[in-house]
Amino acid sequence: MAHEFTDANFATDVIASSKPVLVDFWAPWCGPCKMIGPVIEKLAKELEATVTIGKVNVDDNPQTAQQYGVMSIPTLILFKGGKPVGQVMGFQAEPKLREFIKANA
Repeated sequence: MAHEFTDANFATDVIASSKPVLVDFWAPWCGPCKMIGPVIEKLAKELEATVTIGKVNVDDNPQTAQQYGVMSIPTLILFKGGKPVGQVMGFQAEPKLREFIKANA
């Protein structure tokens, strides 16, 4: 299951993580976010040994979204060693998202 990241736990759960972390910036009212949700959940389960995957609700955690310049959602940012190393915006089909993770993690 995908982790729930917040303004409060982002530094410890994402920035300080020893594994690469894929963060899905989303909101409950966002159509494309709902479409990518099952893809995120599936990859979180499949890749949990090598990559942590989680979500940030931008409505509830505006500080983190603002800090990383998230202007439209869904925006997915891959963090490695505490730094953003890759970013994609909008709905991503599973093979494309899997390739993005593989290329950047």
